[in-house]
Amino acid sequence: MDRHVRKAVVVGAGPVGCLTAISLAKMGWLVEIYDGRPDMRLQSSKATAQQRSINLAISARGIAAIQAIEPAMADRFMEAVIPMRGRMIHHSDGKQESQPYDRNGQCINSISRAYMNENLLDEALAIQNIRAFFLHKVTSVDFDKRVMTVHDSGMGQDAQIHFDLCVGADGSYSVIRRQLMRVVRMNYQQEYIPHEYLELKMPPGPPAGASDETGFLLDPNHLHIWPRHTFMLIALPNKDKTFTCTLFAPTEQFDRLKTPAEIIPWFKDQFPDALPLIGEQALLEDFAQNPRSPLISIKANPYHYKDRAIILGDAAHAMVPFFGQGLNCGLEDVRVLDVLLRAEGVDPAARPPGGKEDQALARALNRYSTTRHEDLVAICDLAMENYVEMRHDVVTPAYLFRKTLDNFLYSMGSQQVTASSIIPRLSQVAFPTSFPSGWLPLYTMVTFRPDISYSAARRKAHGQNGILQAAGWVGAMSGIGLLAVTCMAILRRMD
Repeated sequence: MDRHVRKAVVVGAGPVGCLTAISLAKMGWLVEIYDGRPDMRLQSSKATAQQRSINLAISARGIAAIQAIEPAMADRFMEAVIPMRGRMIHHSDGKQESQPYDRNGQCINSISRAYMNENLLDEALAIQNIRAFFLHKVTSVDFDKRVMTVHDSGMGQDAQIHFDLCVGADGSYSVIRRQLMRVVRMNYQQEYIPHEYLELKMPPGPPAGASDETGFLLDPNHLHIWPRHTFMLIALPNKDKTFTCTLFAPTEQFDRLKTPAEIIPWFKDQFPDALPLIGEQALLEDFAQNPRSPLISIKANPYHYKDRAIILGDAAHAMVPFFGQGLNCGLEDVRVLDVLLRAEGVDPAARPPGGKEDQALARALNRYSTTRHEDLVAICDLAMENYVEMRHDVVTPAYLFRKTLDNFLYSMGSQQVTASSIIPRLSQVAFPTSFPSGWLPLYTMVTFRPDISYSAARRKAHGQNGILQAAGWVGAMSGIGLLAVTCMAILRRMD
């Protein structure tokens, strides 16, 4: 093989694209990032950016992915998050109910989308072998010739970009995915659910205590949910003491909310405690100015072509946001690919002669498609299922009993595994724990156990559900202790 450093092009400068660039550059690739949008760090870009969520929920999977690739960067991000220890349920009568996420106090974390993306981009561009090109929109790709055509909006002309590896991290409407479909027999499924979302803003509160600093209008260490059966409102805290609120509702419900005379009475009826915090005028302005956005789920397979290309993040598996795993899953994609490239011994400085395939690189990409697909289907399905839980189940007696039983069994039969004890192995092995022992709630496995794959978590949860049904838990609400003993006995025989 010729000793010549090869070039990887990463399409998309979002969090997944930036972390991919860092991963490849640290292996020794020359990396170029292309994005059709302007540089997000410029003030002009911020002033004209379309309104969208200003915060993200990052949990153990996303943190572990960053930690495995760039530990110092993960530490900086953790200094900027607001921990959310549980859901705060806002009932119709104004009562609030805290539902902790984990019996050991583990949290998910609210972090500014802009802060995270800009810092990932800064981190990437601080590496000598990474360059970024903004206002460069990919129009076509010839994977066999390894040439990408890009339109430079600034210069008003097209350019031919040669590459050795192309990574598509360009979101739900991925150009790279569409181009891959021309050369790969790709199974593809796209589904718009009959619901949309609209983003609202809750301002900071008055000064707290004797200080002049503003406070939060709600408890900042919870993800707030107003479940209303067919729709819901949620609120996540920001560092500036505001909350980002999102209304999820059927399209037909939004269609009935067009005028102030329709919007304000509906909010007063459905969210009486949230309306005065958001403010009637601010609510009307958000309805008028912010776009109603669709909710899409995308599944594809395979994700790669030979040794030439691969798609990651939303380009490969857009999901509805109801398990809070979209960002976390995309970052985990990068970690898993990083592990496989290193395991196959891919050498960025070794180019096969005569344009032949790099067998090690082809094996790594093929292993990614083969091993990752089941996990990505699992989390897309779990995210869809969790919408029903968030907007309806969280206030039902059956759900509350099941959650109590889940936590009781968890405390009886499982040893706590901390993220800090897991992370060192995650840079070497994709998922060290193939099938965990003991009783583990599904939410704990998905959110706090990055050593367990999504598909393994789903299989484990399915088995535990079967145990509950076999033990007749619905009819045994008065005997939780005896039921727990029965469930643990069955589980031990299965483990």
